[in-house]
Amino acid sequence: MKKQNSLSAGELFKKGVFHRNSPLYLMILPAVIMLILFNYIPMYGIIISFQDYMPVHGFTGSPWVGLKWYRYLLDMPDFIQISISTIVIAVGKIISTTMFSIFFALMLNEIHKKKYKKIIQTAVYLPYFFSWVIIGGIFVDILSLDGLINQFLLWIGLKEPIFFLADNSLFRETMITLEVWKSFGWGAIIYLAAISNINPNLYESSSIDGANRIQQIFYITIPSIASTIVLLATLSLGNVLNAGFEQIFVLYNEVVYESGDIIDTFVYRMGLVNAQFSLSTAVGLAKSVVSFLLISISYRLAYKFANYRIF
Repeated sequence: MKKQNSLSAGELFKKGVFHRNSPLYLMILPAVIMLILFNYIPMYGIIISFQDYMPVHGFTGSPWVGLKWYRYLLDMPDFIQISISTIVIAVGKIISTTMFSIFFALMLNEIHKKKYKKIIQTAVYLPYFFSWVIIGGIFVDILSLDGLINQFLLWIGLKEPIFFLADNSLFRETMITLEVWKSFGWGAIIYLAAISNINPNLYESSSIDGANRIQQIFYITIPSIASTIVLLATLSLGNVLNAGFEQIFVLYNEVVYESGDIIDTFVYRMGLVNAQFSLSTAVGLAKSVVSFLLISISYRLAYKFANYRIF
């Protein structure tokens, strides 16, 4: 294999390597075509961020304005607030989901009866497979003024109901909590897989030395999965600007724009609702460039601290 990698494309073709692997190339061809059609060709549209785009004149007829929309974007007072909301919500989700996933994996590993373990696993993983459209509809009712949560809070002594989805002081925390509830079970799968690879002899030896289950968790389990935790936490840095469009779009409203409007929802409102195509494209392109840099940095950090590499 190493020898084949050192050959040029022409030499590989002469040796029949392409011919032998042609069934594999045909299998991957539909995916490549879809990637080109839906990911690369639409990138041509980013040129409208440098134009005063008018649909009547199209890409070629609209006047060029250089960096006008990027300067306009930086001068917008709302953009700083939107960027802060995006980072706060995204980082809150990453940290909270990671911590709950690790905690759940550790607790689930302590359950030795397979029947109960499978029931708990299924119950916790299930929300991950529902879309935010379904979950949003349910939680709009649950979190309303006369919803289940407020009825419980009033029952235990709260004097006035809380409108969770229309309170700027609670909206971000509510979004982070719902994301944790939906995703922590799924996130625990990788940590459970890492825990299952720990040598059982370590636990047996520690038991002989008198260690209890809590001590085994802190001195054997957590150090053994530390590289996995570092790897996933590092790779998640690339999602710092992805606060979750679908969730926010389904659950937010004009009252909580101050705390809940993120970059993706702002692009949607500017582009499709207000028809400011050039401005929304400039925002989307700026976000993509920053996200690309963050992903590159997280990949380098993952290689440095966890020896993780794709290529």
